[in-house]
Amino acid sequence: VAAIAWMANLFNFMDGADGLAGGMAVAGFATLAWPAAPAAHASLAFLVFNFPPASLFMGDAGSVALGFLAGAIGWEGVARGLWPAWLPLLAFSPFIVDATVTLLRRVAAREPVWKAHRTHYYQRLVTGGWSHRRLALAAWALMAAAAASALVARGESAGRQSAILAAWVLAYFAIGVAIDRRHPRAPGEPGAATQHPELQNNNRAPNAAAPRPGSRSTP
Repeated sequence: VAAIAWMANLFNFMDGADGLAGGMAVAGFATLAWPAAPAAHASLAFLVFNFPPASLFMGDAGSVALGFLAGAIGWEGVARGLWPAWLPLLAFSPFIVDATVTLLRRVAAREPVWKAHRTHYYQRLVTGGWSHRRLALAAWALMAAAAASALVARGESAGRQSAILAAWVLAYFAIGVAIDRRHPRAPGEPGAATQHPELQNNNRAPNAAAPRPGSRSTP
């Protein structure tokens, strides 16, 4: 239950830039094959209108629902023996890693995790000058690589599966260090939206479309 609730919420947390949540849904649900095919197909159609500059937005209702489906289908597949526990985790790892590491760092810094913030890795890239289009394309490449690795690893030996998972841990560590160096996390962060006006209206970059109705930045 906790895992499903976290997936539902982290999808909402990560839905702060055009194309991110839709792209993650396409890559992640496609990896889980037929049980999630309708969600992947619907998300692909949504991306036509959500590609930066977006004209259609997911909002909380869409992002929370997709996160719930990701958690529920992933857990159901594990319970029924359809795939190992690491497969859905790797397939959705671009969202899981960003949201989870950000939350843990806020807890370690004794920041009030119930308050809105702008310290997710993808948010700091926008703050650092990345457009929503550039962010979406880079994120989609990462999502596709994670999904493909999950599918390939499933048919490999236990040793090779462990090696692939270890490689992804190192890759995420390297990505995190690179972002931390180029776009440091501001302690306490509440003033970031004032220091960076482009993050007003839910993190929209200057060249993005109209503000996202119903979406917000969260823990």
